[in-house]
Amino acid sequence: MRALMKSRPAPGAEITQVTDPKVAPDEVQICVKAASVCGTDLHIFRWDDWAASRIKTPLVFGHECAGEVVEAGSRVSDVPVGAHVSLETHIACGICYQCRTGREHLCKNVRIVGVDRPGAFAEYISVPARNVWINDSALPWEIATILEPFGNAVHAVQVGDGVTGKTVLVSGCGPIGMMSIGVARAQGALAIYASDINPYRLELAKQMNPTEVFNAAKQDVYAEVMDRTDGEGVDVLLEMSGAPAAVEQGFRILKNGGSVALLGLPSTPMKFDLTENIIFKGARVYGVFGRRMFQTWYQVKALVQSGSVDLKKVITHYSTLDRFEEAMTTLESGKCGKLVFRM
Repeated sequence: MRALMKSRPAPGAEITQVTDPKVAPDEVQICVKAASVCGTDLHIFRWDDWAASRIKTPLVFGHECAGEVVEAGSRVSDVPVGAHVSLETHIACGICYQCRTGREHLCKNVRIVGVDRPGAFAEYISVPARNVWINDSALPWEIATILEPFGNAVHAVQVGDGVTGKTVLVSGCGPIGMMSIGVARAQGALAIYASDINPYRLELAKQMNPTEVFNAAKQDVYAEVMDRTDGEGVDVLLEMSGAPAAVEQGFRILKNGGSVALLGLPSTPMKFDLTENIIFKGARVYGVFGRRMFQTWYQVKALVQSGSVDLKKVITHYSTLDRFEEAMTTLESGKCGKLVFRM
């Protein structure tokens, strides 16, 4: 089969022929119909410090995908051939402390599709049947392929006491930031403010119906939000950028006793005033990694089926694997939302 391969430990990738994946007794093989590109894939393509420390080449990368089950292993009874599916790509061990106490999404032995095992930028992929999420066959492939990152947004919005009736700041308006605005709106946030330094993404974010957006490169976001909240600040900070300046600013804007969901990843260690920003504020801070398995997936299904969040607005570009270099350049430009490969 054809696949996008990270052949060597260096920047770039290549389309190549690889052997079709085998199917273990507890696995299914999926014919990939669509695959979306994540920031993780861009890290692997660029071959930055994180990729060099984690990825073992050669590797077919990519993890967000949707497709049709074409073969099921001998021990698989609940995923039929022909099913239209998305993937939960964090494969938990099932036996560590976290897995045995209902927190599989924090499995300390997790293996991630497209990072620790062959990924989805290929014609076929094999995964454990328990990691498959069966969709309605009417769900478009391009929507099905972004259900997993949508789950990250849903999980982030719901940690702590949620956002219903609260003021929210979404810091960073990339695809998951956009999704978070939609989820917060669907779940009854009182006001949703969004900030970024990218004008293109701020315009995209407006489609998800925030109360107001701010360009942090041109506006004093702290002053603007404090003015609109009578000097109180926001109840909830959803930090999606990972930019140290945005993290600091977000905590300053946070109301005393507020809660924070941190999903954005700083590229390097950062200095942080723990005393002023967390202890004296009585802030509750949550690190968000992946999705709750599989509670979040049921919530994702409900939000999509009800039409509460329109994920079509998040997708701005389509491409094919043959044009992967152009796709990565588009992502690097910052002038896109979610980019989907049609297989």
